[in-house]
Amino acid sequence: MSARGHCILSHGFESGPDATKVTALAEVAERLGWSHERPDYTDLDARREISDLGDVSSRLQRLLVKARSAAARGPLVLAGSSLGAWVSGQVSLQVPVAGLFLMAPPVRMGDAPPLQAAEVPTSLVHGWDDELIPAAEVVAWAQARRARLLLVDDSHRLSGHVEASAQAFAQLLEAL
Repeated sequence: MSARGHCILSHGFESGPDATKVTALAEVAERLGWSHERPDYTDLDARREISDLGDVSSRLQRLLVKARSAAARGPLVLAGSSLGAWVSGQVSLQVPVAGLFLMAPPVRMGDAPPLQAAEVPTSLVHGWDDELIPAAEVVAWAQARRARLLLVDDSHRLSGHVEASAQAFAQLLEAL
């Protein structure tokens, strides 16, 4: 465990731990003196017999185990993209976290509970043209919490704003 704390970076559905966005966040964490890990959920995402989004409850459980272990050692920041953002928010209600970084967070997701998260410093990045999650829903969610929100001219994947997302993550970590 480094002096600053630990970041757990959760990839989105049908993505992976080596995805561009979580890799960029890992580089930021390292540069700023935070240790980090990127859980692999690809085995759970593939379990389409359970739901269209794979085995979401096992994804939650996997993050919860890692987060409890990390939080016991020092400050913890959870970050995630899409489904990774949703599980990060849910886990933050059960484990003490210093901050949250949510990219393209699903505010509502089918039969799952709406996005919930601990009242901690929270930063979000979302695309104006997100084809899965309306920007207005994310604005309303962020407004209710007075969270920092960066809206960009992009779609759900935020592929044109990897560097902007990394900069927003750096700002969150530097503020903690």
